[in-house]
Amino acid sequence: MSEECQMPDSNPEDEEIKEILEKNKVVAVVGLSPKPDRDSHRVAKYLQEHGYRIVPVRPKAKEILGEKAYASLKDIPFPVDVVDIFRKVDAIPGIVDE
Repeated sequence: MSEECQMPDSNPEDEEIKEILEKNKVVAVVGLSPKPDRDSHRVAKYLQEHGYRIVPVRPKAKEILGEKAYASLKDIPFPVDVVDIFRKVDAIPGIVDE
């Protein structure tokens, strides 16, 4: 039996976001672009500069921002704490299921 991914109606409260970011330091960034002018790149770089380990998830990329890139979440051989998704909305349910 397959469960369907449900999109939340709103973002978490600021306090919940703060708690998540304080307790979790390994962030997989799905759709991380190697191009510095893209939002995904800027966000990942900011996270790196503030003590987070980023894990690029982008098919065909070998390395982004000095970190080994993986083709998909299931290819990452270690646990990640948070998944940040920079993909079109219709791709999100499959990524969440992964």
